Amino acid sequence: MIFRVSVDRAVREWVHGWALTRGTPAPVEEPDGYRVDVGLPGHRVRYVLPDVSTVDERCAALTAPGTWLKICGSPAVPPQWTVGGPEYLMGKDLFSPQRVSALPGYRVSRSSDGVVVRAADGSLAAAGRFAVWGEASVVDQVVTEPAHRRKGLGSVVMSELDALAVELGAVRAVLVATEDGLALYRRLGWAVLSPVTAAHLPGRL
Repeated sequence: MIFRVSVDRAVREWVHGWALTRGTPAPVEEPDGYRVDVGLPGHRVRYVLPDVSTVDERCAALTAPGTWLKICGSPAVPPQWTVGGPEYLMGKDLFSPQRVSALPGYRVSRSSDGVVVRAADGSLAAAGRFAVWGEASVVDQVVTEPAHRRKGLGSVVMSELDALAVELGAVRAVLVATEDGLALYRRLGWAVLSPVTAAHLPGRL
């Protein structure tokens, strides 16, 4: 099934949900996108731009260390910015999500903001967070610990997050994926809406 939500709408949903999962102030809408006042050392503020039209102006105006950019597209940015690896804005419709069971020896627990999978000894094996904003579930911080990879735990986490989101009224989901997660999400039915360029000015104020 083709995911038909526009990039602008997906970005709006993603940035608001991301702020909820990270516990930051709500995003502030700006003429060319959104600003999130994260307030962390090395990550003071984040700007999210749904297209590349104002990248040059933004990069020229933003000079403070700890400033981050996420831009839908693949623009060139000045050399003082540190550019991360490829990322992807992705979306998926949520219709009767299929639950995936964990292998024996793993225990899955759900909460109001995410899913945790633990090994038999109680150690963390995999986890993921989410928040519902409007009709969209925003998935964030999905991780499988190295010792527990290639056991289907990523699929378990994602299926549980989908189920939780549907219970809360979400009809679609959005996320920003790294290259490492791209294959898993595609296999689970997610569609790429746009490449994303992530960059930041290193250092702390």
